[in-house]
Amino acid sequence: MFHEMRRKKQELTAAEAAAVLARGTCGVLALSGDDGYPYAVPVSYVLDGEKLFFHSAPTGHKVDAIRRNDKASFCVIDQNELHPETYTTQFRSVIAFGRVRVVTDESERRAALLRIAEKYGPDDAAGQAKEVEATLPRACLIELAIEHLSGKQAKELVK
Repeated sequence: MFHEMRRKKQELTAAEAAAVLARGTCGVLALSGDDGYPYAVPVSYVLDGEKLFFHSAPTGHKVDAIRRNDKASFCVIDQNELHPETYTTQFRSVIAFGRVRVVTDESERRAALLRIAEKYGPDDAAGQAKEVEATLPRACLIELAIEHLSGKQAKELVK
């Protein structure tokens, strides 16, 4: 169902790809947008096992697209160092494919929002709790269940 990587020597292992997702802070969520146009939007996220979580406004282009079609991809660029002498970059990136859904269960919503708060405000449990309580009533929580994960790096980075 998913394409195999052509340049196998540059392929990241599953553990390396998961590590990129775990340490990243921003990625691009790609959805099927209005009138068949792709819709790709940068978002903050957190990885929780085999799932990614995002928060959003409860209405808008992103939520409309998710309700129309639950297939999505999510890309994170871990490294992209310009090397003008060779007209290239030394890069490392991952793409996750899966199904997205709006999280409606209140305890799941709270847990996802707390995971996001922990990632972006570590070492501040009181602040995290305050942020979750303030944001929860107005936030839409989105889950992407990863079905396929692939990663690739520049040949110069291959060990």
